Amino acid sequence: MSARPAHKPVPCPCGLPAAYAECCGALHGGRAHAATAEQLMRSRYSAFAVRDAGYLLRSWHSSTRPRDVAFDPEVRWAGLDILGGTGGSAFHTEGTVEFRAHFRSGGLAGDQHENSRFVREDGRWVYLGEVGR
Repeated sequence: MSARPAHKPVPCPCGLPAAYAECCGALHGGRAHAATAEQLMRSRYSAFAVRDAGYLLRSWHSSTRPRDVAFDPEVRWAGLDILGGTGGSAFHTEGTVEFRAHFRSGGLAGDQHENSRFVREDGRWVYLGEVGR
């Protein structure tokens, strides 16, 4: 009788040292809700990485939410750097998170830099839009 190799958990795309299922996957699946604006930002990045349009739409403020989300099939998300933020804790009702998201597209590396605004809607953190827009 041979032993089966242990199943290695899939790391979370958000960059935290946790398995996807216990980290952003729990938020995507509705088993948990983001406690901070940064946690929501990380979960939204992961949703882009795993192409979870439903979660992205659910975590978007009702006043700025698009009708749908289209994914570029050439883009592969490659990492997330959180650069800073304001507010956004469990005790706040709004906050910002500045980030740089790295990607590869057509064999070339690129990044997206944004300072995102988050607010609470119906008690939950949601993405409102980019600061200054």
